[in-house]
Amino acid sequence: MTQLNALLELRSRIKGKKPEFIRQDNPKRMKLNYKWRKPKGIHSKIRHRFKGRRKMPSPGYKSPAAVKGLHATGLKMIIVSSPADLGKISKANEGVIIAGSVGSRKRLEILKKASEMKIIVLNLNTEESIKKIEDFMNSKKKKEHKEIKKEPASEHKKAEEAKEPENATDEQKKKAEKQEKDRVLTKRT
Repeated sequence: MTQLNALLELRSRIKGKKPEFIRQDNPKRMKLNYKWRKPKGIHSKIRHRFKGRRKMPSPGYKSPAAVKGLHATGLKMIIVSSPADLGKISKANEGVIIAGSVGSRKRLEILKKASEMKIIVLNLNTEESIKKIEDFMNSKKKKEHKEIKKEPASEHKKAEEAKEPENATDEQKKKAEKQEKDRVLTKRT
């Protein structure tokens, strides 16, 4: 295990020194993308590896073969999309990454089963994620249970207009009737 840790440390040092390999003349021309393309021109300074120019990819930037494709913890990454997939995992040298397309309900099941089986989840903090998802589910259930009865706005207005104050004068009653007539007439046209 110490040899594996040494190789992981070596890989991180190599990757720390690795330059960004972008295509020649990319900053000069908008239509060229950042994806690496080997320079083919006969006068290309990068192809000739002139001092002070961009570096080209070479085998020296490779990570050691023993740790190639491993997570920073030294575990092999296995993508899981259902709780049944956890049965195939060996705890000693494999870690789980929960797929991004997995919904929160199934994600919760996977996290609970992984914590029971003591399998390491590499892309999430198990306890925090379980708590967060359960809180979300509980808040969703509370919203479903609340029954809010609202009257439609038009019925509410009509009910207010129908109520006339008992101590209203004749002028106020006439005014209210006129407004009602105007409202009815404007609706028809």
